Amino acid sequence: MIETLKDDAIIEKLGGRFKLTALLQRRLVQLLHGGRPMIDDKNLTLMELVVREVMEEKIKPRIPTDDPDDDEPAGRLGGL
Repeated sequence: MIETLKDDAIIEKLGGRFKLTALLQRRLVQLLHGGRPMIDDKNLTLMELVVREVMEEKIKPRIPTDDPDDDEPAGRLGGL
């Protein structure tokens, strides 16, 4: 298990376990489909890489709004 996930700091950083899980899952899918890592470390597993990207604030959840100029409607999960 990744030690960082045992610490509540990463959960608090994103505002809850669900948001953390959703963000990790979306980023893992991006990497599996050919996305480029934002951190250069060949010795990490994909999960470790994603957790490190979150902790270093390389990726953050986008919070949808009701703004008509926003591309993401309020009822949907925000993208990366």
